[in-house]
Amino acid sequence: MDSAYPQAGDRDRQDDSTAEALKEGLASAAKRAGIGQVAPGEVPTTSSLLAAVGGIRGLVESILPGFGFLLAYTFTQDLVISVLAPVVLAVGFVVTRALGRTTMMPAVAGLIGIAISAAFALFTGRAEDNFVPGLIINVVSVVVLLISLVTRWPLIGLIVGLLTNELTEWRADRAKRRVLTVATWLWVGLFSARLLVQAPLYFSSSTEALAATKLLMGVPLYAGVLWVTWLLARTVYSRQAPEGADESSRGDSA
Repeated sequence: MDSAYPQAGDRDRQDDSTAEALKEGLASAAKRAGIGQVAPGEVPTTSSLLAAVGGIRGLVESILPGFGFLLAYTFTQDLVISVLAPVVLAVGFVVTRALGRTTMMPAVAGLIGIAISAAFALFTGRAEDNFVPGLIINVVSVVVLLISLVTRWPLIGLIVGLLTNELTEWRADRAKRRVLTVATWLWVGLFSARLLVQAPLYFSSSTEALAATKLLMGVPLYAGVLWVTWLLARTVYSRQAPEGADESSRGDSA
C-alpha cells in the first residue's frame, strides 16, 4: 500500500531542486547587479562599466532627479517644489520607458525611492530629510558588510562565488579569500565615506551642500569602487585561464 506521505527519496529530490532553484535565482540576481556586468577574470571595459550603471539612460535617471532637487532648492528655497521636482522627473522616466516598451523596473524602483524621500521631507517639513533614506541605506550597508567580514564570509566573495558557480569553494583558496576580503573592505569604505561626509551636513542643515555631495559621491564613487573591485577579482581569477589554455593546447597537440 502506497503511503500518503512523500518518501525520503522524494523529499531529498524536492530539497535538491529547491536548493538548485534558489542557487540559480541568487546567481541571476548577482549577474543583473552592477558587479555582475563583468565575469571574474575578464578585463573590465568602459562599456561594461556603463552597463553597470544602467547605460546612458540609467546614468541620466540616476543623476537628474538629484540635480533637479539641487537646482530647485538653490533657486527657490521652497520645500514642496524642491522635493516634487525629482518626483516629476522620475514619473517622466517611467512614462518614457512605458511608451518605448523598454524595461520599466529600474525607473519604477527609482520612482519609489524618490517618492519615499519626498514623503520624509514633506512629513517633517525639513528639506534635509529628503536625504534620510539614503543615509539609512548607507548605515545598513556598512553594518551588513562588517558582519560579513567579522563572520569571515565577505559579501563580495559570496557574490563572486555565485557569478563563478563556486559558491563557497573560493574560501579554500587563500589568495581569493584575501582579495575578496579586501574588495569587501573597499565597499565598507565607500559607504562609510558617504556617511562621514554627508551626516555632518545633514545635522547642520546644509541642504545645498548635502545635495551636491550626494551627487558627487553617488554614481562617480560607485563606479570607481566597482572598477577596482573588478580589477582585484581579476588578479586571482584570470590566473586560471592560462592553465586551461595550456591543457587545451596539449590535448590538441596529442
